[in-house]
Amino acid sequence: MSDKQVDAVLLVSFGGPEGPDDVLPFMRNVTEGRGIPDERLEEVSEHYYARGGVSPIQEQCRELRAALEDELHDAGHELKVYWGNRNWHPFLADTLRAMAADGVEHAVAVLTSAYSSYSGCRQYREDVERARQEVAADGVEPPTFEKVRAYYNHPGFVLPHVDYVRDALASLPEESRSGARVVFTTHSIPRTMSRHCDYETQTYETCRLVMEALGTGHGWDLVYNSRSGPEFVPWLEPDVNDHLEALAGDGVPGVVVVPIGFVSDHMEVVYDLDTEAAQTAERVGLAYARAATVGTDERFVTGLRELLEEHLSGAEPQSLGVRGPNWTMCPVDCCLTPGQEAVPAIAQAAPRQAGRPRG
Repeated sequence: MSDKQVDAVLLVSFGGPEGPDDVLPFMRNVTEGRGIPDERLEEVSEHYYARGGVSPIQEQCRELRAALEDELHDAGHELKVYWGNRNWHPFLADTLRAMAADGVEHAVAVLTSAYSSYSGCRQYREDVERARQEVAADGVEPPTFEKVRAYYNHPGFVLPHVDYVRDALASLPEESRSGARVVFTTHSIPRTMSRHCDYETQTYETCRLVMEALGTGHGWDLVYNSRSGPEFVPWLEPDVNDHLEALAGDGVPGVVVVPIGFVSDHMEVVYDLDTEAAQTAERVGLAYARAATVGTDERFVTGLRELLEEHLSGAEPQSLGVRGPNWTMCPVDCCLTPGQEAVPAIAQAAPRQAGRPRG
């Protein structure tokens, strides 16, 4: 349990546009410092424009923020849940200003990412610290923060997926159901990043735990989607579309695609899976079903409350499998590639559990 009184919770996410006029400014924020011209950004923004320029992640964060606040209140924790983004409104610095104005001194951050990696964990921690410094430069004392641990093997994240996979299998045509394969997918990252974090191991363990609990005997695979960047830079593979083609060539009659790397149906799910992967499956003759994401499933929201209670009251950490609960004290160089500068980041630490050997 922290030696500081927790005043609030901060939900930290990626952000997304909420109308056509937002798309290009949002893409500039996402790619800041990479020198990508607007013409190229317009090309890669077409999947946003096709949906009215609206990313579903924004409304899903609003719903999760409200659900988590209600869950905390119902459990007797009178804590306000704030929400801040890396790349779009509400920006983290603006949210921290609002928290400071409300008198918040110490808060716990919850990320909309279940796994350890630079882009999915450490970078968010750096974002919050950068926002703190921006607010402090304006003469405002920002809140201090800790962050809940990675929750890839927490029951509240794992167990809902068991039902989602079972439901998706049941939705396949009967003739393709028994021979269907379960294809888990997550956001690809560069191999240079994956070699210095636990992302692959953690994601594989989540998939294994889901299939162990499902107990159907269906074969399964872990694949990747949403890679970006130059072709000469190696990213985690296989790509979900390439894998679906290979399965069809092997005579597999159907697939259930499970977006295990995502907590809600944002653009990498509704475009990369519901559009592109579904079209690939149709083209190669695979029956296709996509499993749900945890979203605001009450078991997931309860799990987030339990993670917060590790900080609030020293509650015993919960986890499934043999790896145990993820560590809560990150090394200084956690999730950094060699030569990458270790810039200031908010603490991922609850002192009572410092040193748990899982990254």
